[in-house]
Amino acid sequence: MKKVLFVAMALLVAGAFTSCKPKQSAYKAVMERAQQREIANAANETPKDEIIPVIVDEADVRPEKVTAAQGEDANNLKRYSVVIGSFQNVTNARALRNRMSDQGYNAILAQNEQGMYRVIVTSFDDKVDAVRSRESIKSMFAPQFQDAWILERTY
Repeated sequence: MKKVLFVAMALLVAGAFTSCKPKQSAYKAVMERAQQREIANAANETPKDEIIPVIVDEADVRPEKVTAAQGEDANNLKRYSVVIGSFQNVTNARALRNRMSDQGYNAILAQNEQGMYRVIVTSFDDKVDAVRSRESIKSMFAPQFQDAWILERTY
């Protein structure tokens, strides 16, 4: 009885060690998929001088009454703005604004009537320009800011 139990345990242990062995083909398949994604991403990149086509009528535009947050320049806040972040905590909003300022954007904070802080990276008088800017930011910073939206400032 003890021999049978010992042999069974030995077979289980041996089976456990052999079944956990990584397979070369699994690594190869993952590597091939990664290479295919890189090739696809390289083919989908838009050259910097190419104009991005935009569909303005279907753009995600949300009207909202906002004012420049304390310490912000209200002159940089136009009718249509690209919002990349929305925060209740002003510290978090300032951190994102500072990060985008370091990237070369003239980012500003705006506050709505409910007290939410909107991080705005670009602002325009024309809706088409705002949509183009949003699409450019989404493609430049992918996968971040894929939920960027257009704020239409109401007074």
